Amino acid sequence: MTAIEPASEAATAVPARLVWRALYAHFRPHRAAVALGALLALIGAASGLAQPLAAKALVDRLGQDEPIAAVLLALTALVVFGTAVDALGSYVLERTAESVVLAARRSLIGRLLRLRLPEVEKTQPGDLMSRITSDTTLLRAVTTQSVVSAATGGLSFVATLVLMGFMDPVLLGVTLGVIVLIGGAVALLMPRIAAATRRSQEAVGEISTVLERAFGAFRTIKASGAEARETAVVDAAAERAWRHGVKSAKWQSLAGSSIGLAVQVSFLAVLGIGGARVASGATTVSSLIAFLLFLFYLIEPVSKLVEAATQFQVGSAAVSRILEAEALEVEEAGEARDAREAGGPVGGPAGDGGPAERAVGAGPASVVFDDVAFRYRDDLPPVHHGVSFEVPGRGMTAFVGPSGAGKTTVFGLIERFYEATGGRVLVDGRDVREWPLAELRASIGYVEQDAPVLSGTLRENLTFAAPDATEEEIRQVLVRARLDGLVERLPDGLDTVVGHRGSKLSGGERQRVAIARALLRKPRLLLLDEATSQLDAVNELALRDVVAEVARDVTVLVVAHRLSTVTMAERIVVMEAGRVRAVGTHAELVAGDELYGELAATQFLAAAEGAKEGAPVGTA
Repeated sequence: MTAIEPASEAATAVPARLVWRALYAHFRPHRAAVALGALLALIGAASGLAQPLAAKALVDRLGQDEPIAAVLLALTALVVFGTAVDALGSYVLERTAESVVLAARRSLIGRLLRLRLPEVEKTQPGDLMSRITSDTTLLRAVTTQSVVSAATGGLSFVATLVLMGFMDPVLLGVTLGVIVLIGGAVALLMPRIAAATRRSQEAVGEISTVLERAFGAFRTIKASGAEARETAVVDAAAERAWRHGVKSAKWQSLAGSSIGLAVQVSFLAVLGIGGARVASGATTVSSLIAFLLFLFYLIEPVSKLVEAATQFQVGSAAVSRILEAEALEVEEAGEARDAREAGGPVGGPAGDGGPAERAVGAGPASVVFDDVAFRYRDDLPPVHHGVSFEVPGRGMTAFVGPSGAGKTTVFGLIERFYEATGGRVLVDGRDVREWPLAELRASIGYVEQDAPVLSGTLRENLTFAAPDATEEEIRQVLVRARLDGLVERLPDGLDTVVGHRGSKLSGGERQRVAIARALLRKPRLLLLDEATSQLDAVNELALRDVVAEVARDVTVLVVAHRLSTVTMAERIVVMEAGRVRAVGTHAELVAGDELYGELAATQFLAAAEGAKEGAPVGTA
């Protein structure tokens, strides 16, 4: 399994300045809330800094036999106040962090759902899902806690050092020597933390990819007795995630424990040297106690600084993966194009059913392919070599030819799932690249070869492309698609849940749902890619009549292998090896094109005789 890029290459693909810029973009809308959290954290830190001074006053009063009740009360109040302010600041930051994650997920989901089809086809869906789920989660800490930890930790660290300097500059020098020595070692661990975290996240993406593949072919896995093999594949991905996660945890643990080591070594050094200074009269016992308290207090700001550095390494790995996903090419449609031209963020799905996405124009659409060339990728051979044909408005046109001839690709180019690499694709005499994408697709009804049905209710699937359809329109399309009987048998009618990918429906029922969904959109151009391949003879004949009826008012393009469908077309386009070799009626092509004559003789001949006699036509 591969992600967008191999880990070793992707780890260096995103420059640090872009990571910082992306982190700031996530942080910027929430800077007021983060500033409030930082202020509360600073107030809590200031109350903590006052505690060693209060302890010094307490020791001094004890040595002079003075009352200590007021000092104890003040010390207790400082502890309670500092704890309450810290808790409030922590809540503000955690709430803001969740808002950062929500905004990042919304933006990324809106962008990924607008990806161009070639980008989706070369990327593992499970890896993209992990970027939306687990990678965005890692932004929680780095965009809020790490920022505040760095700010408050740095200020508290400086303030503590200043107070320690006033107490005893010699002991401060001893403390700084130990901290700098161990801090240098901690800095060497940070790149290791980032690399291990990134590889761990990539392994998590692998798990999602493998599981998505497995659940997408669940019956095939069971029928093939492949459960154990697939389990082993998932286990291997999980073990890789565990291994890299453990490695990241090891480096983080070393970084964290180094703080305690620095403080303990500093404590021993200060205790030894400070004790000698007390014995020589260079300092007082109360000053030494206060200095040691400051030393222990130094643990928190130093911990915050190390934590901020660690979180940045973890977060930068996640941000790099998010940036890679955002770098994938999207369709420049609707809101996306407007936002990009305005220099603003590109977020939110483009398909909200707004006015621009409803079909415009009147009457059936014409289609022209003018010397079209196309290949899926530069490293793959061409699919189309100068494909040219004309389809006038209204009527039915069938595309036939051997597998791999480029028939389905014709539909992909009309829908602009792909861009032609040469020539022009015209709809209503206008290059499809000049159409607003939402407007173009709103004029088209498309039934894919595998007739996908989405998880949800039958009603949701029917109205997926026409959310404003009325009950009467739904009822009419159910009758036309021969689904009215199915709805009557279902326990909850149209509100029956059809299962993951329509698993509770038969193959033929899924095809009829897909056809009904396309018809409900009232398209000007209807594209049917083997739309009746899984239907029985009776339903195929009925839907053939529906298509013939629709073709009176709509331009219908059909990729078909059944002669019953082909012979009812006004024109037939014969394709071979990415070229159009002939265009004509059934009779003309049987007489004039050798390939079509061979196809008709070998695949369709028996069906043709049945069709002439008016008998139901089955699968050839």
